[in-house]
Parts: sequence; structure tokens; C-alpha cells
Amino acid sequence: MTKIAIFGVGLIGGSLALCFKGKPGITVVGHSVRESSAAKYLERGVVDHATTSLREAAEGADFIFLCVPVGALDQYVQDLSRMKLKPGCIVTDVGSTKASVASAARQARLGDAVFIGGHPMAGSERAGVEAASLYLFENAFYVLTPDPSTPRQYVDQLTQLLAYTKANIVHVNPEEHDEIVGAISHLPHIIAVALVNLVRGFNADNPLYGQLAAGGFRDITRIASSDPVVWRDILMNNRDVLLELLKAWQAGMDRFVGMLEGENGEAVERAFREAGIFRSQLPERRKGMIHSVYECYIDVPDHPGIIGKVATELGNSAINLSNVQIIESREDVPGVLRLSFRKQEDLDRAVERLGEIGYAVHF
Repeated sequence: MTKIAIFGVGLIGGSLALCFKGKPGITVVGHSVRESSAAKYLERGVVDHATTSLREAAEGADFIFLCVPVGALDQYVQDLSRMKLKPGCIVTDVGSTKASVASAARQARLGDAVFIGGHPMAGSERAGVEAASLYLFENAFYVLTPDPSTPRQYVDQLTQLLAYTKANIVHVNPEEHDEIVGAISHLPHIIAVALVNLVRGFNADNPLYGQLAAGGFRDITRIASSDPVVWRDILMNNRDVLLELLKAWQAGMDRFVGMLEGENGEAVERAFREAGIFRSQLPERRKGMIHSVYECYIDVPDHPGIIGKVATELGNSAINLSNVQIIESREDVPGVLRLSFRKQEDLDRAVERLGEIGYAVHF
């Protein structure tokens, strides 16, 4: 029997547990420092066994997944190094920074166990074991960052196990991972937070800023609402990479300052065109670091019952609608009613059905 121990059975850990639980020859053990959380794992049927004992969960495990905050990873690695882990046990994590935990694992020395860093590039606006889903990782990239000295057989074992997630497994070294993820996820979060705080400052003197920011501005800065503690730890762990990226970003902003000061409309147009071309080449439906939002907009007449009518039509077609919002500010927004879905497939079916009953659908 293959024992899989998962430390921190929240959104990511719980979703991994659901992918493994019930598979032939596998038993899943969930660990939490709180009795109430361990009981919840069992109540929701996410794991086969739950415990508050680190030792009970870890010893005898064939695979250990550390699904705890980035800031807690070093301590967990040190705790595991003091235990008698099963020879050949594979220890992995799910943190969005890899160089720091890889270094901690090398220094801690896990005996006959092997550490392989991991990062499933999927997420949700929800958190906790209640948000865990069997389908969270499907078609997402799952990055593994094995040390060059790690025997290939262990990398293959972990890759084979992760096939249950239906994710696309990618192998890179920890430093390259942190550079890429820093640019496509960490830096955008910093930019969004800085931009929102800039407007927050303006809004203190003129509340109209906040009122008019209800449309497109709110959408493009939604990642600024991410968990402050989680992102504090991520940014501190990827500090060196982000300092270089921020310098590059500042240089890009300086170029825009130069374009505007020099009234160089041609350069502004070229910058937008080049960005548009590159962005159009990015895959649309692949799950990535910043989770996708599956939504569309429709124009509807302003009369009682219209929201219920739309929701009923979709419900009768077994289409799962996750949220409906009436748009007050139409800047950058192509419709008055925004419909949100959890899956691309639900969005596609909704667009088809709404078109059949005469609504113009926009994106």
C-alpha cells in the first residue's frame, strides 16, 4: 500500500488528496495542527485518515506533500529531517517559489528521503478544504524542480503519481522557475497593488476616483485583493529576482515617460502593437499562475425579473452559473450584466444558449 501524507489540506492539498484518494493501492493521510481541521478533512471525505501528529503522518510515507504557506516550508523541512523517514520517500511541496525551499532541503539533509520541489500552477478565488476540487489541476501546468543530482527514478515516480491530477508536468531548475514565475505572476501582483494604492491615495482627496473605478479598473487589478500574508512570504522568498524585475519594469516606465515627454505618438503606438501581438499568441484556455476568469457580458433591458429569467434559462440547460453582477460603470465593459462561470465549458455552453434565445453576448 502506497502511503501519501499531505500537510495542509486546503485548496491545493485537498485537491491533490481528491486526485489520489480511492486509487488502487493508495491511502491518503492528511495532517493539520488543529483537531477541528483534521476532523473536517474526514467529514468531507477528502482523506482516508487524518492526524495532528507530524510524526504519525510522515513516518512510513512513500510521498509527502508540503502544502503549507511558503513562509512555513523551511520549518517543515527541518522537522522532517529529524524524523526517520522511509528510505526512498519523496518529499515535495507546492510553493510558488522554489530556490529557497530547495536550498533548505539541501541543508536539512533528509536522510534516505529525496526532495523534489513542485508548483502546481492552478488556483481559485476561494480557499480552504471546502474549495478543494478533483478537477483543479486538469490541463494546468505542474512544475517540478528536481536537483540535478536527484536520481531519475525518483523524478519518474513523482511524475507518474501526478498523472492522477491530469496536469501537464514540466521540469525546470528552481532558479529558472523563480525567474519566470516572478515575471508572470509575482511582478503583476506588485504592480496591481501599487496601482490600487496610488488610486486609493487620489481617492482620499476626491471620492470620484473610487466611483469611476468600478468597471475596467476593478477588473484589471483584481489580483490586488490576494491574501496579504501569503504574498508577503512569496515576495520575500523571491526577493532577489523581484528586485531585478522591478528595475526592468521601472526602466520600461521611464521609456513611456520619454515617449510622452517627447510627444512620440509613433513609439506609443508601436509599444501597444507589439504588446498586442505577443498577448494574442498566449494560450487562452491553459490554466496558469493567475487563474482564469470565465465570464461574458450581455445587454439586457432594465425591467424586473430579467436576472431571474437569464439564470433560469441557464439552469434549465444544466449550466452552472457562479455569479451575476449588474454593471453600473460601462467604461471598458461591453455589457450591462456580467455572468461568471467556474469552467470554460460552462461559459461556452452559456454563450451558445444565450445566443439561441436572442441575447447579444460580449467578452
